[in-house]
Amino acid sequence: MDPDTVEARAREAKEGGATRFCMGAAWRELKPRDEPAIAEMITRVKALGIETCMTLGMLSDGQAERLKDAGLDFYNHNLDTSPEYYQRIITTRTWQDRIDTLARVRAAGIQVCCGGIIGMGEDREDRIGLLTELARLTPHPESVPINHLVDVAGTPLSGSAPLDGLDFVRAIATARLIMPASVVRLSAGRETMSRELQALCFLAGAASIFIGDELLPTPNPDRHADSALLADLGIEDAAPGASQHARS
Repeated sequence: MDPDTVEARAREAKEGGATRFCMGAAWRELKPRDEPAIAEMITRVKALGIETCMTLGMLSDGQAERLKDAGLDFYNHNLDTSPEYYQRIITTRTWQDRIDTLARVRAAGIQVCCGGIIGMGEDREDRIGLLTELARLTPHPESVPINHLVDVAGTPLSGSAPLDGLDFVRAIATARLIMPASVVRLSAGRETMSRELQALCFLAGAASIFIGDELLPTPNPDRHADSALLADLGIEDAAPGASQHARS
């Protein structure tokens, strides 16, 4: 996406009540050739008066500092699952690669958005392992997105046994308890969740949602449906921490 399009999407997000705009690219790593356009996107969105977040894969030395100089507030880089289950899910980068990128982000003074995906066929111990590793990060991530696996046809995890909704709620609650200063974000997978399950997630400690047309390749609920749900639950819409995600 060119910077003009990204800026327009960010303006729409702000007008819709979002306080942070997250821009994601499906890259293994940020390439130097893409840095100028990325920096321009950050600068333009920041100038609109909302927080900026990006997820661009792995970062090498100096890249986090350049993103910070452009005005980046948050960098998203999830651990995804436990160290033990990780190698069964991800082959494009190692666990240590993720830890190294998070260290570079923190050293540059950028706030960390780091969470994982629940429902990838992992067992209870792996979910505990993921949350434990997140809590071992020092300091804790400012934002902790908890994603529910979305069944995407043609992907290796398509057809996975569905996760019990209460197990997902337990993951939300555990994250909230062991990382009390972090904002736990109810992220991908809401499109297939009932209103009641989402309500339980809010009661368990989720304090933010991603809004917009899509969250990377998966759909988000309709904006008006989100507003109606929050109103029915008595939750203030567009409170600090609301996010809209743009894909670039």
